[in-house]
Amino acid sequence: MSSASFLRVAMRARPLAFLRSPATTRWAPVASSSLGSNTFSTSARRAADKDPHDPHHEESFEEFTARYEKEFDGVQDVFELQRNLNNAFAYDLVPSPSVITAALRAARRVNDFPTAVRVFEGIKAKVENRSQYDEYLKELEPIREELGIILKEVMYPEQQ
Repeated sequence: MSSASFLRVAMRARPLAFLRSPATTRWAPVASSSLGSNTFSTSARRAADKDPHDPHHEESFEEFTARYEKEFDGVQDVFELQRNLNNAFAYDLVPSPSVITAALRAARRVNDFPTAVRVFEGIKAKVENRSQYDEYLKELEPIREELGIILKEVMYPEQQ
């Protein structure tokens, strides 16, 4: 007899009486009422039923923006800044100008000029067309001037 068929037979066999405790000499079936009539839900959850702390909760754009503004406000080092930027740009959306502003202020706080320039490269890669990128530049012009951030296009015009 092969070892696989021996294991199948061993699994089907009833346990020996001396291995069972004396109080449980009989196996009683579990009553179906104790499990409940419907243990699995077959209906989808409504949007109003979703808990924002549920891991499957789909976050709205406003919640995303508020979460990343808070994350960037708490940045204390370059690693944390770059990790938050990677996470923010990993979504299938372009972060709002307020999130970008918080990221640029965090880059200034940790004194990381190259990452501040790279933020604009990330925006350029995420937007659908040049006009959207120009709108972001126009919206973020005051913070760029305040922090002295120069765009890569301005620093290296021949690479266009």
